[in-house]
Amino acid sequence: MIVGEKGQATLRRDMSKRISYVFLELSKQPLTFGAAAAIAERVAAAKADQLTIVFNYFKSKIAFETVRRPLLSYKALEESKIESGAFEFDTDSLPSLYEFQLANTIFSALVENTTVELSSRTMAMDNASRNANQMIDRLQLFYNRSRQAVITKELIEIISGAAAV
Repeated sequence: MIVGEKGQATLRRDMSKRISYVFLELSKQPLTFGAAAAIAERVAAAKADQLTIVFNYFKSKIAFETVRRPLLSYKALEESKIESGAFEFDTDSLPSLYEFQLANTIFSALVENTTVELSSRTMAMDNASRNANQMIDRLQLFYNRSRQAVITKELIEIISGAAAV
């Protein structure tokens, strides 16, 4: 399963047979836990043996890291329930607990990814503004020099004409 158009475009070429579902409309609305819960519901329904979530982790304003994090499968959760004597789980609540754990992990990854995207956009806009200001300064200097050359030429012509008389 893939979230987003860029992930789909990148992975569709090489792994099209392994992609079961694509979530495309998430970036067009504000990010909510409900959206993550909908993805988690779809992932839980798939009953996969092995799950890995890949997302961008925000490090700083100019740096991020792509992270691969394995997710606990439902089978692994059932087995850990058996091994752990510290907590008693009701078998009816285990699927809900699993979906909630998935939704929290997915929501966390979506928030990190959104943070990286907004940071990248901010940096791009700052760079574009700085480049535009530099271009305006260069064009202003060019304009002033051209205007000064025209004025100097006219003054030389006036002085030459007065000297000839």
